[in-house]
Amino acid sequence: MLHSTCTAFQGARCIASGTLPEVALLVQAVPDTGAPILIFDDETSSPVELDLRGTRKEVLTRYSRQEPEEPVRRVGRPKLGVVSREVSLLPRHWEWLSGQPGGASVALRKLVEEARRASGGKDRMRRARESAYRFMSAMAGNEPGYEEALRALFAGDHERLTAMTAAWPRDVRAHALKLAARGLEA
Repeated sequence: MLHSTCTAFQGARCIASGTLPEVALLVQAVPDTGAPILIFDDETSSPVELDLRGTRKEVLTRYSRQEPEEPVRRVGRPKLGVVSREVSLLPRHWEWLSGQPGGASVALRKLVEEARRASGGKDRMRRARESAYRFMSAMAGNEPGYEEALRALFAGDHERLTAMTAAWPRDVRAHALKLAARGLEA
């Protein structure tokens, strides 16, 4: 999986931020102090595992190449990106769907698109808050005010979140607040 950008921490200190190849090279050059190095995807805050063995050129090559997508032959309309999957509905749902113009598939696609448009902002906000939560859990779980900071994050209270993170290490706090701000803007 390719990550657009990521951020690396050695202990509580941010040591690199940028594209995966950039961060990989910077992390490879960091002297081992015994403090763990954790790397997070900037979009999801999922951990990123890096293989830093080899020369700088080998590491750069490893993380610069894009993995080719293998075509998967499936039932449906592959040229349109249609993927066949199973959906379980009650008989009354199937009855309603079968009466819709274009049939069940067309009706379901329309319903999904309408729901996506209606909840797009809320979905982005939820994903951003979940990302901030993952980062905060990994990096600040033992920091003072952690639980209150999480409550403020999910309540959308940026002022309280800022206050509750005041005693946290500078780089951890800055990254947590940056992630949290995306969850408040969406």
